[in-house]
Amino acid sequence: IPGMETRPFHIDDLFGFNNVNFDPYTATYSPTFYYQYLCHWPEYCDASQTPSGVLGGYMLNKFEGRGVHLHGHVTAVTIAPLYRRLGLARGLMHTLERKSEAAGGHFVDLFVRCSNDLARGMYAKLGYHDYRRILDYYGDEDGMELRKALPLGGTDCLSPAKDVISPSELENWGSL
Repeated sequence: IPGMETRPFHIDDLFGFNNVNFDPYTATYSPTFYYQYLCHWPEYCDASQTPSGVLGGYMLNKFEGRGVHLHGHVTAVTIAPLYRRLGLARGLMHTLERKSEAAGGHFVDLFVRCSNDLARGMYAKLGYHDYRRILDYYGDEDGMELRKALPLGGTDCLSPAKDVISPSELENWGSL
């Protein structure tokens, strides 16, 4: 987007992201959660801002797993209503995909509410595929894990062992 700059997400961005986080689908986490990401995976957390310094959106991501499970994971991608449908999320997603590929990742994944058709449609346009359903992932609703294969992963990383799992099975998978 002309004039928008993608840069690392900083701790002081927590004081300027209210315009971004007011949305029924956006999870706002505790400060400790943001601190954890910024301490463990700072190179995977990005923000987009206007030339005047207004935050237009951000992503919290991590890089995890081992072997064929090594991947980038989108924890949160959030765009302020004023900057939606301009390609900002697409740019942030491509940034994570490039970083994950450069680090040897096989795929990028994320979770979304099964009912969030708008987000699922956007991710489909970016090349993400439904991977598996996680029962009661959000407590009140099932989640869908979406994946996009990176060149190192090929299509093998898009075929789940099970189409539907419980959250406890997901935690076990993450420890591989």
